[in-house]
Amino acid sequence: MATEQALKSRSNNQCELCTSSSSLTVYSVPPTSDGSAQQCIYICDTCLSQISGETALDKNHWRCLNDSMWNQEPAVQVVSYRMLHKLSTESWAQDALDMIYLEDDVKTWAEQGIAAERSNGPTRDSNGAELQDGDNVTLIKDLKVKGANFTAKQGTMVRGISLTDNPEHIEGKVNGTRIVLISAYLKKA
Repeated sequence: MATEQALKSRSNNQCELCTSSSSLTVYSVPPTSDGSAQQCIYICDTCLSQISGETALDKNHWRCLNDSMWNQEPAVQVVSYRMLHKLSTESWAQDALDMIYLEDDVKTWAEQGIAAERSNGPTRDSNGAELQDGDNVTLIKDLKVKGANFTAKQGTMVRGISLTDNPEHIEGKVNGTRIVLISAYLKKA
């Protein structure tokens, strides 16, 4: 109860991510939390259900991270960083990730949670089909390839893909260039 009181005081009885004031609860920031106010945040049910994966991510809801990522509390910074990382296919989230600054120990804490999530899930295409090394995939939209000065066109076949340690990314050759592709823009062939 002391943790909840400390968090209520710290947050002015608002969600520390989106500033909502309804249905607030204590969230212990994984992977290791001792339950203290320094390792917990006070968040609303909307944020909690999306963080935990109970409901789908509402990308517009998370635009609140543009403000919460600057919070002085390390636990809030960690959750903001992790959510921005989940939303990194959105240009605004990638821009925020490029701007965010975390102390080394805070960044290590944030990346521990990301690594734990990565090891939990398989790589899936836009339709939810599981991808394996060596599979062939098709691009479902035009993708500008940064640094290579070309656009990979919708419908392009990428043969013999390689999985990465991030389940959201695969590697493959397009126009003779080996690039990293986001699995959400692919369809298993």
